[in-house]
Amino acid sequence: MKKFLKNLWKNKAWLLMVLPGTIWLLVFSYLPMFGTVLAFKDFKISPGGFIESLVNSEWVGLDNFKFLFTSGDAFRITRNTVVYNLIFIILGLLFAVFVAIILSEIANKKLGKIYQTSMLFPHFLSWVIVSYFVFSFLSFDKGMLNSVLGAFGVDPVSWYSEPKHWPFILVFMNIWKGVGYGSIVYLAAIVGIDRTYFEAARIDGASKWQQIKNITIPLLIPLMIVLTIMAIGGIFRSDFGLFYQVPRNSAVLYPVTDVIDTYIYKGLMNMGNIGMSTAAGLYQSVVGFVLIMTTNFLVKKLDPEYGLF
Repeated sequence: MKKFLKNLWKNKAWLLMVLPGTIWLLVFSYLPMFGTVLAFKDFKISPGGFIESLVNSEWVGLDNFKFLFTSGDAFRITRNTVVYNLIFIILGLLFAVFVAIILSEIANKKLGKIYQTSMLFPHFLSWVIVSYFVFSFLSFDKGMLNSVLGAFGVDPVSWYSEPKHWPFILVFMNIWKGVGYGSIVYLAAIVGIDRTYFEAARIDGASKWQQIKNITIPLLIPLMIVLTIMAIGGIFRSDFGLFYQVPRNSAVLYPVTDVIDTYIYKGLMNMGNIGMSTAAGLYQSVVGFVLIMTTNFLVKKLDPEYGLF
């Protein structure tokens, strides 16, 4: 105990730095885990408050899960969530690495900083604000895109009532908003690569593409694998704002825009079914945990050095 306290005091500066993040994690990630018991209860509000309501609610076992998976929506929302996230992970990785390499190769560093800041800016915009920008482009009667199409003699498109367009729109918006932020980590890794590798390659007559192919990308692979494993762990979670705000919650678009997160929200707001919403959230967490453990296990089998833990 004495040694433990001595180590705490010795590392007090570092511990104080991580204290706010630790408190946030405990309050918003670990404390709410006690509420997962609602997934196995028929939660009813009683006058005594939340705790009394939780205690007095009837145990229903796996009925909430049965309702979720027999409602007819389970396959659709699971398919949309998994397919979209797979596309986001693959394209997000490719575009983030591509942008990071391009930014690292810009000779004018001031200009590079301007480009980096410009690409990072969309990350800080709320999806609510972005949804209005998208609407200004896609509105049927006043949208900029329909105005351009009309100038070329093309009939206007009712974007918010035709589901076939939205997989492409959602993927584009996700890449547009996230590629700048995603490239920062890779850009930092590229900057940290020993410059002597590139100098030796230039002396040997290697072109820029050969340097990128044989030095930059191989040295980025461990980071790419770690970030991909972490992303796969969240494959059953979706960006709520992207799928709810950007399509403006249009019921016609539900077949291609409804994911687990929006389904939970609508189930909670429209039906007030807290038990089913908690069951869906627990389902997300458990599957995400299994996926991240499985992916890490497979990666370590291929190469132990590339494992997350």
